Amino acid sequence: MEAKPIIDLALSDLALVYGLVFVAVGLARLQGIGQEKEMLWASARMGVQLLAVGYVLHLVFALRTPAPILLILLVMGIFSVQAVAGRVKDKMPRFYRVVGISILIGCGGGTFFFCHLVIGLSPWYDPRYLIPLAGMIIGNSMTGASLAAERLASEMKDRRDEIETALSLGATARTAAGDAVRSAFRASLIPSVNAMAAMGIVFLPGMMTGQILSGTAPIIAVKYQIAIMCVITGSVAVTSFLILIQGYRNYFTPAHQLRSEG
Repeated sequence: MEAKPIIDLALSDLALVYGLVFVAVGLARLQGIGQEKEMLWASARMGVQLLAVGYVLHLVFALRTPAPILLILLVMGIFSVQAVAGRVKDKMPRFYRVVGISILIGCGGGTFFFCHLVIGLSPWYDPRYLIPLAGMIIGNSMTGASLAAERLASEMKDRRDEIETALSLGATARTAAGDAVRSAFRASLIPSVNAMAAMGIVFLPGMMTGQILSGTAPIIAVKYQIAIMCVITGSVAVTSFLILIQGYRNYFTPAHQLRSEG
């Protein structure tokens, strides 16, 4: 397939499409949900962050030592924990420790598995692959982590009487919180399951489309897209599972009593 020049976007084009954000803000104001400032701030932040990272990536991809690349991954991990915290209103006890450990194991494990055991990166810290793939895995896991933490806190609050009744009848903390944990885990997996089910029909994945547009053979692009979706789904599941397994225990004392702050 003959490669065609990329259609460049003028600033006037960006200003035109940014108007759709104002449409969303207007609808939010019409409905009175009180998220207008948050939406405007998020859109402005997106533009600044993408502008900065676009130029930084030129420098990052030229790095030939692992230390700065690991530092970048660490910053991405810390930022992801903060982003999850910003999305969750009612935080579980020991929230930052629980979410930090879960993202480190879930996303770090998924990235290591894909980059080193599947692709076999050489060198292992090749930033052209490691950073974009880690970004996709962390970004998608953030959504699952937010849903898991938010739903668990909500379920533990709404089911408090039910849980205390179960404990008074001799149930363990694990049994009493079982329905809350299962509901939260189910919610955390919904975006990943929906994405896999609709991929290729409802929307075209950016990674595969970009590879095909750049001249990569379709079969190679498809294999990469299937692989990354499988890794993302696995990382989301592991991260959310670890959040819930660690999280629900923090609502109880060692004697299987529901903590008052929970």
